[in-house]
Amino acid sequence: MKHFFRAALLASACFAAPAMAQTTVPGATAPQSASIAAVVNGQLITSQDVYAKARLLAISTGMIPTPDVISRLSPQVTKQLIDEALQQQEIAKRNVVVTDDDVAGAIGHIEQGNNMPVGGLRQRLEAEGVPFGTLLAQIRTQLGWQQVLHQVLGPGLQPMPGDMNAEKTALKAALGSTQYHLAEIFIPVSDPDDDATARNFAATVIAQLRAGAPFPVIAAQFSQDQTALSGGDLGYVKLNQLDDQVAATVTEMPVGAISNPIRVPGGYQIVQLQDKHEVGNQMQTVLKIRQAYAPYPSPITNGQVGPDQAAVINQLIAKAKQVHSCDDMTALNATFGNAHPADPGPVNLATVTPAAFQTLLGSLAPGQVSQPLVTREGASVVMVCSRQQQAEALPSDDDIANIIVERRVEMESQQLLDDLRHRSIVTQN
Repeated sequence: MKHFFRAALLASACFAAPAMAQTTVPGATAPQSASIAAVVNGQLITSQDVYAKARLLAISTGMIPTPDVISRLSPQVTKQLIDEALQQQEIAKRNVVVTDDDVAGAIGHIEQGNNMPVGGLRQRLEAEGVPFGTLLAQIRTQLGWQQVLHQVLGPGLQPMPGDMNAEKTALKAALGSTQYHLAEIFIPVSDPDDDATARNFAATVIAQLRAGAPFPVIAAQFSQDQTALSGGDLGYVKLNQLDDQVAATVTEMPVGAISNPIRVPGGYQIVQLQDKHEVGNQMQTVLKIRQAYAPYPSPITNGQVGPDQAAVINQLIAKAKQVHSCDDMTALNATFGNAHPADPGPVNLATVTPAAFQTLLGSLAPGQVSQPLVTREGASVVMVCSRQQQAEALPSDDDIANIIVERRVEMESQQLLDDLRHRSIVTQN
């Protein structure tokens, strides 16, 4: 990975940055007393825990957290809290430590991805009636779980040359094939007698979608698959990754269409085709950039920019006003000690995340200096030197290695969680 992305452009891979609601709205009232929602190996999950987490999910997906919405989200949220409890117990068992600095850095990434000032996330959540500790606990668990997975995988996590070659061969074989960006809603059928009821319910959901209801919001409320917690997004998939009936339907759908109920093993699936493309037959925007990074004498703590950090930011802003070329940007980076390389290498605009930083780079004219990008450890400014349209190519070796690592981590996460579920005593009320 390039330093540029680590320093300024990428949100943490451990969690998704919430798309926070923009206005405060009245909603469900928190339980006045905490009843027991579930017990996981003796660890209690209360109704207040479920309420706070459901409200956070609702706000993150743009829903108004009414009592009805909170009620529909609660079963999914309870399952998620049970899994988080299992993860927390495994984290403690392995003596994994997640520091306050780790959590603060993750919060900073979320704030950047949502165009928030430092400390803005806490203010937004508290204004919406969500305890900030709910998000902190989620982030701390996710960061600790990543460390657990790295422990379990050990040296086998990093791909060997043979792994890299196999992945490149598979990527080359995929050139020219079509990939489909899908979102899904899954409605289970546990009893054959319930088939007609489930199908009618699916038809009701589809009617809401075709009337203009946002797919992520409806998926979060009604889907009974784990993807519901991410708005039903499946990402880009190939036909051979889908159920045969779903694949046959998708090939006939125009982009933007919503399917009729599709009978699949275990229930009904509703899909929306959000996009499709032929691998390798697209043009991509490649940027050459320069950055100047100014580290602070000490990191930002408690979400507050202190005098020392403010002095560095102001110094960077003042000096950036004298920058008129990429050579000037390289020289500016040197004045701050070249803590990060001025040239991170070619940047594929389509792969830049979070979206706010992709938009920033896409809107910068060549030779224009960006506004300061403030992180916990330092601040940076960026300049686009040039942008070119190039035919889509295979990912870089770094990106291919990341693809392999992420796949291994995801597989291990599912396997370890399944094992923990089978070995645990979980009761729900």
